[in-house]
Amino acid sequence: MTPAGERRALQLAVALAGLVPVGAGLSGIWSGPSMAGEATTDGATLDSHFRYLSGLLLGVGIAFWSLVPRIAAHGPAFRLLTAIVVIGGAGRLVSLLAAGTPSPPMLAGLAMELVVTPLLCLWQAKVARFPSSRLPAAPCAGRSRPRR
Repeated sequence: MTPAGERRALQLAVALAGLVPVGAGLSGIWSGPSMAGEATTDGATLDSHFRYLSGLLLGVGIAFWSLVPRIAAHGPAFRLLTAIVVIGGAGRLVSLLAAGTPSPPMLAGLAMELVVTPLLCLWQAKVARFPSSRLPAAPCAGRSRPRR
């Protein structure tokens, strides 16, 4: 297979595989826990799903942290992560409207997802527009003078 053909095959495979999380995500947003059918009464099923989603949340947080050292240079990644967080917040908002007001930690999460994260994204975009000559150099840990 040629490199172009292999690239095209990979694109097709990823596009098809993407149907699974997109479909499951939409189903979960609109149906809530009942998307799992009868399994929602199974504590192990709910525990598994909750821990999986918590792992995704952990990964998003680590991904944001990875942008910190050169935050002005990572606009596309920052915007992508922000979009992921806002989409999750939209799902939480649907839950609030469909099932009622959740606990205070969940409301705090909603505020982070729909208010704080988008504001941080706007701030990152502003900082990215600064001419690099005006930005102070970030000190390197353990070094007192610049490298030559």
